[in-house]
Amino acid sequence: MNAIILAAGLGTRLRPLTDNTPKALVKVGGKTMLEHQIMKLKKAGFNNIVINIHYFGEQIVEFLKANNNFGLNIKISDERDLLLDTGGGIAKAGMLFDNDNPILVHNVDIFTNLDLVKVYKEGIRYDVMLVTEKPRSNRVLYFNNNILCGWRNKSSGETILTSDKYIANIDDERAFMGIHVLNRKTVEKMNNFDNAFPLIPFYLNSAKKQNLNIGEMFCSSDIVRIDTGKPEVLGECKEIIKKFYL
Repeated sequence: MNAIILAAGLGTRLRPLTDNTPKALVKVGGKTMLEHQIMKLKKAGFNNIVINIHYFGEQIVEFLKANNNFGLNIKISDERDLLLDTGGGIAKAGMLFDNDNPILVHNVDIFTNLDLVKVYKEGIRYDVMLVTEKPRSNRVLYFNNNILCGWRNKSSGETILTSDKYIANIDDERAFMGIHVLNRKTVEKMNNFDNAFPLIPFYLNSAKKQNLNIGEMFCSSDIVRIDTGKPEVLGECKEIIKKFYL
């Protein structure tokens, strides 16, 4: 099974911890975020992993080398010359796999008790499958019969619908969890775009053109998700790590 770990971010919200260290190598519960994610993927059976790097990327390269890639087939998608945003980063990393199997994409700073094998198998049904939850911010997604149909910024009122025939249900708002599955067809379409581009606008445009089937896996309240992007959140993550990562 294939997986991409997105680890190229600048980690600005974690400063001063990231003043001289990439976010992926910040430690939580005694181990780096990157090691936690690699080992969870390994435990779930993912043996082909691509990790994108940018900020202090050489530290990540040396970390993997010192740990013999944790016994996995790990490749580096190098963005040190140009940070490619989420969409461009996935497009470049996705082309490094030697097979056409689906790809699980996982942010390095997202910790969750999700069953990643279940996510991977569910994702095979779509060109793209976003793992979603109830919103925690003003930016929300809408789905119609599990198919992506819109986005809205509730603060500004800006709304994007993929089709006039889809009416966004304001009582059925979703938020993207930073985990999703995509297939080779999707990666190839991404590579028709400019190098650096954001992910969600690309997906909305693709859904509007109806050239990608973009679905969701909605997580119920028993699924825990912690974004460790801020120093004050790191402590909260220790319990979920004890239960689901060790």
